[in-house]
Amino acid sequence: MWNPETYLAFADHRGRPFYDLLARISAHEPRRVVDLGCGPGNLTLSLAQRWPSATIEAWDNSPEMVAAARERGVDAGVADVRDWVPQLDTDVVVSNATLQWVPEHAELLTRWAAALPPGSWLAFQVPGNFEAPSHEAVRRLTDRDAWREMLHDIPFRVGKVIETPAGYAELLTDAGCTVDAWETTYIHELSGEHPVLDWISGTALRPVKSRLTDQQWHEFRAELIPLLDDAYPARPDGRTFFPFRRVFVVAQVGRPSFAASAR
Repeated sequence: MWNPETYLAFADHRGRPFYDLLARISAHEPRRVVDLGCGPGNLTLSLAQRWPSATIEAWDNSPEMVAAARERGVDAGVADVRDWVPQLDTDVVVSNATLQWVPEHAELLTRWAAALPPGSWLAFQVPGNFEAPSHEAVRRLTDRDAWREMLHDIPFRVGKVIETPAGYAELLTDAGCTVDAWETTYIHELSGEHPVLDWISGTALRPVKSRLTDQQWHEFRAELIPLLDDAYPARPDGRTFFPFRRVFVVAQVGRPSFAASAR
């Protein structure tokens, strides 16, 4: 279960990659703009601000997130991205920090590229920090006897989660797109008693929490705290610097030049 309040605790940090992604989309007057994995809708609102004449379509698989988005005035619906099919007038598709939860998302990207109209835009960003000390600490903890059976198959323990920028570029180029792909490591300045734990509790630890009782979750967090504190020691002034790698892809369907406008 997603908790919108926990997720929004770092809204400024989480929003920055979204705007960096949006800056590379050169659509001028799209007819329909789709947000797949809209979360609590705070970022979806900026799509309507940028493209005021467009129909905004928003989806998320979390009823709690969709409820929060609707409270902000976003006409969001509950759905799994695996089931989404673009309407004929879809000119822009945006997915922000969502596809890493879908193991077969490479197949989805190929399918969407084939279904979208020529000149449309497909843009997404995914966390690229699955080998970071934060996730390694979680993997080490889930290897302990007390947790191994319950948590052996959480998503970032099983197989490859995302592609490299080059991997996505090859995939979508072969699908007939012109592709701009890159990666960025943000250095987030965090504060608080256990800031990295607070950060990953809203995202990466969600599958862990969903499998534990409240008491087990409390015990798991208590065991994880020293591992994260060792990996990300706080400065004497109380600040903690948290590196976070993200992978970005902006693809235009069926156009020979990336610089060409959508319409």
